[in-house]
Amino acid sequence: MLPLIVLVGPTGAGKTTLALSIAERFRGEVVNCDSLQLYRGFDIGAAKLPEADRRGIPHHMIDVLEPNRGYSAGDYARDARQTIAAISEREKLPVLAGGTGFYLRALWNGLPQLPSRDDALRNDLASRETARPGAIHRLLHRLDPDAARRIHSRDTQKLIRALEIRLLTRQSAPPADSAKPLAGYRALTIGLAPDRAVLYEILDARAREMFRCGLLEEVENLLAAGATGAEKPFESLGYKQTLKFLRGSISLEEAIASTQLETRQYAKRQMTWFRRDPATIWLQGFGHEPDIIDQSCALVHSFIMNTGA
Repeated sequence: MLPLIVLVGPTGAGKTTLALSIAERFRGEVVNCDSLQLYRGFDIGAAKLPEADRRGIPHHMIDVLEPNRGYSAGDYARDARQTIAAISEREKLPVLAGGTGFYLRALWNGLPQLPSRDDALRNDLASRETARPGAIHRLLHRLDPDAARRIHSRDTQKLIRALEIRLLTRQSAPPADSAKPLAGYRALTIGLAPDRAVLYEILDARAREMFRCGLLEEVENLLAAGATGAEKPFESLGYKQTLKFLRGSISLEEAIASTQLETRQYAKRQMTWFRRDPATIWLQGFGHEPDIIDQSCALVHSFIMNTGA
């Protein structure tokens, strides 16, 4: 079995810094598991580590998509598995870091075989919903009542995906047990659980700093380059608030306050998600703290020795 290191935890906990430290000590390469960092041009709000600060360590699955590119958890699982396999073939240690839990689950557990996105069909369904709210839920209920009962009538993204699968395959989505887990790897999952009050202070300060240090200009440049604001990454924290400010619907202070509040809420949801995995080893601190780095590296060393790599 090949070793795989996975670092999880809430946004702002220091996963990126810890990934660098582990990769540096154990000849590793970092694999991103944050959905927003996949997109080119979304740098400040995504808290991307500048290339100059990566200590010469290869980073993968960053800046690989244009803003208008659709990308599913299944797409991520496929591409990340190929990336991890290539790192192992180079006899390097793959270090996966990020906070998008659904992507991580898709990578590790796999997803049922599903058709690729059909943008024309998706746009048609979205237009129907805009013209007549509730239309796509009613359509799904007619074509696949079981799926319609599982999905909330206002969850447009899931409704569109369910309809896309049904219309393209003429069948319901395949059962979850048809998924194929990642084979050939043994994972060590380390979770960062810093003090919540301190984390929230850091997140509030980071949100304000993003707006002060160029987030507005970054979004203006994206729009000037042809983005419409309807692309998926603009739904992310900070970006949706920036769009509202630039379009005059909220003030700058309201944009900052909204970003701060929603970021704190997101961090709480991340912890709830990652706590579900009983195999995760939780460390009470931030990834930049020397003691946390030392504890993590000791865990990695022991894990690699026991894995036989």
